[in-house]
Amino acid sequence: MLQAAAQESIVIGVDVGGTKIAAGLVDRAGKILHKNRIPMVSQAGAASGMAAVISAIDSVSAKTSSDTALRLISGIGICSPGPLDPNAGIVINPPNLPCWRNFPLAAEVSQIYRVPVKLDNDANAAALAETLWGAGRGYRNVFYICIGTGIGTGIVLDGCIYHGRTGAAAEGGHLSIDYRGPRCGCGKRGCIEVLASGPAIAQRARAKLAAEPARGSSILDLADGHIDAVTSEMVGQAYAAGDGLAANVLQETIEFLSLWIGNIVDLLEPEVMIVGGGVATMLRPFFDEVRNRLPGCSVNSRSQEIPLLPACYGADAGIAGGAALSSQGLATS
Repeated sequence: MLQAAAQESIVIGVDVGGTKIAAGLVDRAGKILHKNRIPMVSQAGAASGMAAVISAIDSVSAKTSSDTALRLISGIGICSPGPLDPNAGIVINPPNLPCWRNFPLAAEVSQIYRVPVKLDNDANAAALAETLWGAGRGYRNVFYICIGTGIGTGIVLDGCIYHGRTGAAAEGGHLSIDYRGPRCGCGKRGCIEVLASGPAIAQRARAKLAAEPARGSSILDLADGHIDAVTSEMVGQAYAAGDGLAANVLQETIEFLSLWIGNIVDLLEPEVMIVGGGVATMLRPFFDEVRNRLPGCSVNSRSQEIPLLPACYGADAGIAGGAALSSQGLATS
């Protein structure tokens, strides 16, 4: 059981991935006090996956005994890939976590540590963390975007995650902006994920390099001459160095994102929009351009009044998100 005879409560945030689990101690102000990362073997069965979660939690909870001011661990929040049921705390059948099928992760963890445990997907949890402690602090209605290998979104309305009827809401990455576009991994055509995620950016760069082999580009130099080795990170590096082809690829990406964000504004009109994820840093120089494009992508005459901000939590978004699931009451008390 996690316990300490102290005055201040903290929570543990856990970020479960297909190859790693990160966990951290987080205080009521959203500061990550200690964190650790351990391997996750997602093909080894439910017991092995559960053992990895326990190991990650134990590795950071042990730090409470070494603090000069001991703290009480009041809850655990877990981010897991979906599909999942946040109300029941069940991991249903995530493709990159084959060890768990209809697995009651929240109940299993709660039984071991005797504290409340909450479970949600990473984008929902990150949206809540940014609302409580990050770029969205002071706003009640927040739209969060995570651009990386895919595009995930989270909606916070009146300070609470919007889950929809069954917990499956806010799959904004699979809103289509072109029904004749490329087919997404979800099966639909023209989803923003298949057009503007990290792999999509890399694919568009590879296609342009193959179509114009005589056109010089530092992207190809970064890939040691191998078009198939081009990544979105290389596109970003080449753009920073003034590469024209990279600028063209990112400009197209911004056009896609502007159209999609305009749709979001028309549907939700959030108070603020926050962009995180591994690709967000590369796209940050274009944020003002996205806002400048909104009048042509939205019927909302005041769309440009909505701030478009970079997320505060970078690689630690999963830890902070998990913590936010369990500490919303603490943060607002």
